[in-house]
Amino acid sequence: MAELYIGLMSGTSMDGIDAVLVDLSANPHILATNYTPYDKEIRDELLTLSTGSDNGTGLLASLDTRLGQLFAHAALELLQQAGIEPQKIKAIGSHGQTIRHEPHATCPNSLQIGNPNVIIENTGITTVADFRRRDIAAGGEGAPLVPAFHNEVFRSSVTDRVVVNIGGIANITILPKEGNLPVTGFDTGPGNVLMDCWSARHLGTAFDTDGQWSASGKIHELLLQTLLGHPYFNLTPPKSTGREDFNLQWLDEIVNGMDTSPSPQDIQATLCELTACTISQAIGISAPQVDEILVCGGGVHNKILMQRLMTCLQNCSIQSTEVFGIHPDWVESAAFAWLAKQTLEGKPGNLPSVTGATKAVVLGGIYKV
Repeated sequence: MAELYIGLMSGTSMDGIDAVLVDLSANPHILATNYTPYDKEIRDELLTLSTGSDNGTGLLASLDTRLGQLFAHAALELLQQAGIEPQKIKAIGSHGQTIRHEPHATCPNSLQIGNPNVIIENTGITTVADFRRRDIAAGGEGAPLVPAFHNEVFRSSVTDRVVVNIGGIANITILPKEGNLPVTGFDTGPGNVLMDCWSARHLGTAFDTDGQWSASGKIHELLLQTLLGHPYFNLTPPKSTGREDFNLQWLDEIVNGMDTSPSPQDIQATLCELTACTISQAIGISAPQVDEILVCGGGVHNKILMQRLMTCLQNCSIQSTEVFGIHPDWVESAAFAWLAKQTLEGKPGNLPSVTGATKAVVLGGIYKV
């Protein structure tokens, strides 16, 4: 019998909501998908909240409710598209929208908005949300959480694998073939976030389609080496990051401090190389024995980025997760559907070997019908 769950996800790119309908009765099987873009007003307000400066609680509270409505709408639209009634869904797993992620602050925190009370009232479906803060309370980073799902779906007993998720922030999951070895993983640094912001500023587009703009520029070595000097890259895992570390203000300060500023397209090419370089270096250091690399997330569509990864990691087989049954655009959303199931069943959703938590814990809060 089918066990139907909905996963709702919006990542660091802050571009919209990914919704998936998943049958979790056996191996995860995606039945329907839907993408709901944020309008410009919502996105601008989210970016304002995530800048790291002090912001009014009024905007926070307003967006929390409005995003709850948008997440609920995304779930209902998905069900209408699939022709399935809400009462047939066991639960929604809603990641929400991260606006702060500061696991090393004096008071460690990670805040996702998208009020689950609003989601359940609008959909009539039990909702699981607020996944990250329990791991932080247990001493962990609160991220990345998807490695537990990667372990469930993509681990092999015959080959060492790494799953590379290239969203706004990129992260890797290291899956050893030996069953007695732990899964490890961490955020490697910027994925698409800097490239997307730079494209928005200079092209007026949400992203660099197929990496065409970066292909028109040349990698600026001095800029690249300066960017690689960010202290995050030398931290020992477990570690996680976000817009608090990698943003246009940081980039502008570096570029403005150079004797001669590179052209916009050269900066874009360099940002693409930064992502490829930090991912490949992380794999080279933490998983030198890897045979297969599976890639998911929006970065898989950037042809230039993928070419650079293949060049930097030429001794590995690099494929999309679609080869193993899950389209790269929907892996994270499916992961939060699976995490909702784990929570409802009272099972841990974090991997302490990834997040650094003191123990495995049940994640999130359950908002029941």
